[in-house]
Amino acid sequence: MNRIGIYYAYWTHDWDADFHPFVDKVADLGFDVLEVNAGTIGNMTSEQRRSLKAHADDRNIGLSYCVGLTKQYDLAAEDKSVRDNGIAFLRTIAGAMGEMGGGNLGGIIYSSWPATLPAGVTDKRPYWDRSLASMKEAIKAAEDNNVFFNMEVVNRFEQYLLNTCAEAVAYVKAVGSPHAKVMLDTFHINIEEDFFSEAIQTAGEHLGHFHIGENNRMPPGYGHIPWTEIGAALRQIGYKGDVVMEPFLMPGGEVGRDIKVFRDMSVGLDLDAEAAKALQFTRGFMK
Repeated sequence: MNRIGIYYAYWTHDWDADFHPFVDKVADLGFDVLEVNAGTIGNMTSEQRRSLKAHADDRNIGLSYCVGLTKQYDLAAEDKSVRDNGIAFLRTIAGAMGEMGGGNLGGIIYSSWPATLPAGVTDKRPYWDRSLASMKEAIKAAEDNNVFFNMEVVNRFEQYLLNTCAEAVAYVKAVGSPHAKVMLDTFHINIEEDFFSEAIQTAGEHLGHFHIGENNRMPPGYGHIPWTEIGAALRQIGYKGDVVMEPFLMPGGEVGRDIKVFRDMSVGLDLDAEAAKALQFTRGFMK
């Protein structure tokens, strides 16, 4: 049985947050996992991390972690000092997660977010090569801390390096570590892939983390994503990992700005009630 989770930023306007209230909220709603901002975890004190982990354990909630590296941490940058900063940042996050028992780190951790190729550049191979060399260094910290780095496949409007599952599989194979995995997200699959089931099957044993959300970033059940097909494909490859929903409904703040939420999709909705409904919907197609 896959654990079902939700990303804390469904309820927030800013990326930094106190995660303790969300531990209680998701536990009360019936979720198994709370996904939090890995950057915030990295900046906490050891005491703060222990407190959060103890709280989550007390409520029987698992924790997963996500981040999109900003430009100063770009593992694919031409500037070696920027790449070194990115490697150091991932090492810090891996160490922080290790203090909390390890687990899954997902997101755009192989370059920066958002990012596009410079004007006039069409060959991304040099960026790929620099990213890969950086990741081969950073992944050692994951191996040492029982952490898995999940490379998120995202759409062309947010990043340029890994837009398809096939690209991500090639990347993690090149990293050459069992702690390097692929992360898929149904919102991005809907934009870039030919078929949902084909993308999931391409990931196969390399799939380490799975995000779900509708084509319009609403919770599952409010769009045209083929959930029955997705559930069947995940069962077919024997995926045992977490399934974490990542809806974004509210404009405003850092989250609304960065996710490009320009209309309030939460009008008339109770966010907690919608999360609970989406949880039951997800458990239904994941059976």
